[in-house]
Amino acid sequence: MSVNHEIRGNALKIYLYLLRHGHSELRDIQRGVGLSSPSLASYHLGKLSEAGFVKQDEYGRYSALKESSDKVLEGYSRIGPAIVPQLFFFALLFTIIVAFFSIEALHESSLTPYLVAVCAAMVIVFWYETVRLWRRLSV
Repeated sequence: MSVNHEIRGNALKIYLYLLRHGHSELRDIQRGVGLSSPSLASYHLGKLSEAGFVKQDEYGRYSALKESSDKVLEGYSRIGPAIVPQLFFFALLFTIIVAFFSIEALHESSLTPYLVAVCAAMVIVFWYETVRLWRRLSV
C-alpha cells in the first residue's frame, strides 16, 4: 500500500479506529474493528505502518499519524470525534433552499417552480454523493 493508494476496507476501519481512540493495543484494535483474528489486524497494521499512516511505540501500542490524516480523509471534515463528508454541508444548504423556495411557491411566483426543480435536483445529487462517501467510511 503506497501513499498514492487509497485506504479502504479493514485498513480504513483500523485507521479510523486509531484516529478516534488514540494509542491502542493489537487486541483492542481487533475487537474494536470487529476483525476475526489478531493476525488479520496485525497484517493491516503492518501495511498501514509501511505506508506511513500508523506508527508503533516501544510498548507495542499503535497510533495513527495525524499528518497523514489529510491524505486519507480527503473530501471529509472532522468535527470533534465525528468525520463527515464535506458535501454534507452543501446537501444541507440546498435542502434548506428547496424548503424556502417550496414555501415561496405557495405564494405563486412565476420563477419559483423552476428554482424548486433545479434545487431539488441539486439536493438529490448532493445527498447521493454524501451518502456514498459516508458508506466508504463504514466499510
